[in-house]
Amino acid sequence: MTPVTDSAVPSGEEVQRTLLVIGGAEDKRRRVVVLKRFVRLAGGKDARVVVIPTASSMAEEAFEVYQSVFGRQHVSDISLVNPQSRQEASDPDLIEAIDNATGVFVTGGNQLKLGQLIVGTPVHEAITRAYHRGAVISGTSAGASVLSQFMISMGEEGVVPRQRVSQVSAGMGLLPGVILDQHFGQRTRYARLLSLIAASPSLLGVGIDEDTAAEIINERAMSVVGSGAVYVVDARAAVSDAHEARRDAPLMVSGAVVHSLPFGATFDLQAAQLTDFVEMHSEVAVVTSPADVHDTANAAAALRR
Repeated sequence: MTPVTDSAVPSGEEVQRTLLVIGGAEDKRRRVVVLKRFVRLAGGKDARVVVIPTASSMAEEAFEVYQSVFGRQHVSDISLVNPQSRQEASDPDLIEAIDNATGVFVTGGNQLKLGQLIVGTPVHEAITRAYHRGAVISGTSAGASVLSQFMISMGEEGVVPRQRVSQVSAGMGLLPGVILDQHFGQRTRYARLLSLIAASPSLLGVGIDEDTAAEIINERAMSVVGSGAVYVVDARAAVSDAHEARRDAPLMVSGAVVHSLPFGATFDLQAAQLTDFVEMHSEVAVVTSPADVHDTANAAAALRR
């Protein structure tokens, strides 16, 4: 897919490409730190936001939740893009909405559904165009996983990495060289991310806690926002038996480097090293890690009160 730049950008002027990758279950009612950051990046009250709830089994409710949250941040231009087939993902009206957006937000749910209905379609191409012309692209939970080149489509949870218990599928490719995982600490997803990175050590693993976001500029400069942490797993110099371990066997991985990065940390993804840290003393959220469908239903009910 060839990157497309906006004709309104002066020739020779570099566009800042921005991703806001959210680990899921972000605060929608109190301080709303992560979602406020999305709105700010999208242009504040002048933002033109597209919400894509396709991954959710409660797409209408998911749209209502984010429409309410963004509306409370004084965003008035909020559009729904919700293709339910690859054919619908060619709808010119949906493409036009994305082409006019300053921010695109992909909700949680089932990332396989996103892979099947959106990846490789004209909607995907429009999101890529928006990214390369400077619109902020954000996703939470499943919507976060699909932003990378390879997304985790299924896999066992736990702390012991095992052979062939996780699976990757094609994502949107906005963040090459990285595998993203979400609900990371809350759902104990260390094992599945490490097992995939051990088998593909040229890739970095990035796991994101709930109510936490990795803000990534130009696929390189990453800063952390929210109440949890972002974990970077670097196995480029590690030794592993991933090439010969039997199915379901515990993997040997020695020498992998893990970076735990809370709010206030900045990190260079290309160099895989910390660039700065300023203690932010962020408010610690108490998160119970509900299933995405319950999170959507509960948030929708609360916002109607």
